Amino acid sequence: MARARLVLPDGVVLGGVEIRGNRIARLWRGDERPAGAIDFEGDFLLPGLIELHTDNLEKHLLPRAGAAWPALPAMLAHDAQLLAAGITTVLDAMALGDLEEDGGRIGTLRNALAALDEARDHDLLRCEHYLHLRCELSWPGLPALVEPLMTRKDLRLLSLMDHTPGQRQYHDVRQYRTYYSRSGITWSDEEFTAVLEERRVQQGQHRDLQLAGVMQLARRHGLLVASHDDTDVAHVDEAVAVGARISEFPTTLAAAHAAREHGLHIVAGASNLVRGGSHAGNVAAIALARAGCLDILSSDYMPTSLLQGAFILHEQAGWTLAEAIATITATPATVLGFHDRGRLDSGLRADLLRVRMHRSQPVVRSAWVAGEQRL
Repeated sequence: MARARLVLPDGVVLGGVEIRGNRIARLWRGDERPAGAIDFEGDFLLPGLIELHTDNLEKHLLPRAGAAWPALPAMLAHDAQLLAAGITTVLDAMALGDLEEDGGRIGTLRNALAALDEARDHDLLRCEHYLHLRCELSWPGLPALVEPLMTRKDLRLLSLMDHTPGQRQYHDVRQYRTYYSRSGITWSDEEFTAVLEERRVQQGQHRDLQLAGVMQLARRHGLLVASHDDTDVAHVDEAVAVGARISEFPTTLAAAHAAREHGLHIVAGASNLVRGGSHAGNVAAIALARAGCLDILSSDYMPTSLLQGAFILHEQAGWTLAEAIATITATPATVLGFHDRGRLDSGLRADLLRVRMHRSQPVVRSAWVAGEQRL
């Protein structure tokens, strides 16, 4: 690959890369074009993107309320969409529990895991897939669901969820009601008041006990843990106390500052950057970036936001392009323990992207995963 703009840790340079097998054999700077090389014509050459939290699969498993889709084709469509967005390594974020069981997530979990295993075993996947288990701490069925999954070799991350209305992401309980209405779950005002009380009682009965249980499992199996939707300093203090190392999607600048002071890795939503703010009224990701409280971007629910979000950091937050691209490559690789990828360097996995700019929009033109062109 020649005449590419290589995004390296120390800046962007014109140069090229040679692949041998599944590894980067060498890099060079300058306009050298060896015989038979792919001419990038000045397009960017980036490491493949690394996504640590996407629930995009859910949209393919349940494309409409009540319309469950077969798990294997849903998994393959999800995988193809990820690669088209430039994601070559992904942690599929799967929910363990739902406070409103009719929400659809619980019934599809086992089918989704079986589809992932089948697709991997038969070499049907374009990206490399791992697991991120989202543990709903106030859901009574969590212990029975989580423990059998701890021995999966593809498990990389646990996150501590508490979607009880009235706090964290749903401090405005109207957001909770709106979210579930999209799944066809609706309540009268009287019914919703009763639901709120039931969920608060349920939280008091289960959350703390199940938090302790999840953390015991994480320590036993040596798993990385993230807190989720931290809203205030107390939430961050609790996360640090139990052993979390990542703060996912802090909802306020105060929580993000506390996470920074404690040395947690801070994850923000790339979709938040692309949209210009949070869809739920939480802190804007650009504000986190400008405050120095952002380490990693996640596409969350929209895979194409990941690459675009990094370019927005460069264009709007004053980050160098190398710093911005690191939030979706080198930094998540380091945090997740993927020491063989995330940078352009000799000896690393050849997970690579060709990216062309159309005005301010980055467009993935080609992708290589472990040296094999798959897009």
